[in-house]
Amino acid sequence: MKAFTIVKPNEEIKEALLDKINNLTKPKGSLGVLEELALQIGMIQQTLSPTLAHPQNIIFAADHGIVDEGVSFSPKEVTWQQLSNFLHGGAGVNFLCRQHGFTLKIVDAGVDYDLPLHEQGIIHKKVRRGSRNYLHEAAMTEEEMHRCIEHGAEVVRCCHAEGTNVISLGEMGIGNTSSSSLWMSCFTETPLEACVGAGSGLDNAGVRHKYNVLKQALNNYRGDGSTLDHIRYFGGLEMVMAIGAMLQAAELKMVILVDGFIMTNCILAASKLYPEVLSYAIFGHQGDEIGHKLILDSMNVKPLLNLGLRLGEGTGAICAYPIVDSAVRMLNEMDNFAHAAITKYF
Repeated sequence: MKAFTIVKPNEEIKEALLDKINNLTKPKGSLGVLEELALQIGMIQQTLSPTLAHPQNIIFAADHGIVDEGVSFSPKEVTWQQLSNFLHGGAGVNFLCRQHGFTLKIVDAGVDYDLPLHEQGIIHKKVRRGSRNYLHEAAMTEEEMHRCIEHGAEVVRCCHAEGTNVISLGEMGIGNTSSSSLWMSCFTETPLEACVGAGSGLDNAGVRHKYNVLKQALNNYRGDGSTLDHIRYFGGLEMVMAIGAMLQAAELKMVILVDGFIMTNCILAASKLYPEVLSYAIFGHQGDEIGHKLILDSMNVKPLLNLGLRLGEGTGAICAYPIVDSAVRMLNEMDNFAHAAITKYF
């Protein structure tokens, strides 16, 4: 696969950042998570005065062969129909992008539909028309997986060239909670049953059927057990592109806003390849999918929000962005005790 050069932020600036944060006109630690975020972003950008520039939200979209087994409440055609909704500005992610000043990019990673090539607003990176049905065979070949990783990285390089240093990643793909559940079980050794939830709205019987199908797919797996093989065998094309995007963003020292269950599994998979990627990740929210809290806990990370969201698209990450912005503003706009002539208090 494409090689990335990802290093943890240099620790030398940490003491100076902590000194600045601790000498702002407030009791030490009184701004809680904002102080933690300010330290992380300052470390990422290697400056005492970080900035957030031209935020963008990338939605990777693709279909999943496993949907043929009845694992999703929503039919497959919703994937391409929702892309049309994104383009016309009517989806959940659209109002949030407008509200918080995000540019929206939509990437066809593998939608099983002939999207118009002339359609303005779609980045055409289709690797194939949907993944294969991993109940019977691998979702993609090694070559297709590597192309997905490179395509995801390429989209992020374009964003970076446009001046972006903070990026949110989302997805659209009916059936992708199934792939996420399998990745979660493989990468965290959590029993599969605890990883399988309702997705877009299955009832209890539907969740049980979904679990049975995924359990059989896991039993049928005959790969080598490596991280890349699990990614290839059970992944979605849009999810693998997101992995490439995350790794490229980390290499470029960008802030990565992580969305819900699917994107958390993508950053988990990315971290199995390059553990340093987590230094650049901010987890936006804990979603309502059953396995999301478990996977966040297994990674020992704390999300900024818990709003009961389960939409995807990057919505939870964008909702969390104002908190990230507040952390940067705290560092840049608050006065310090010495300049304000205030006796330091704790």
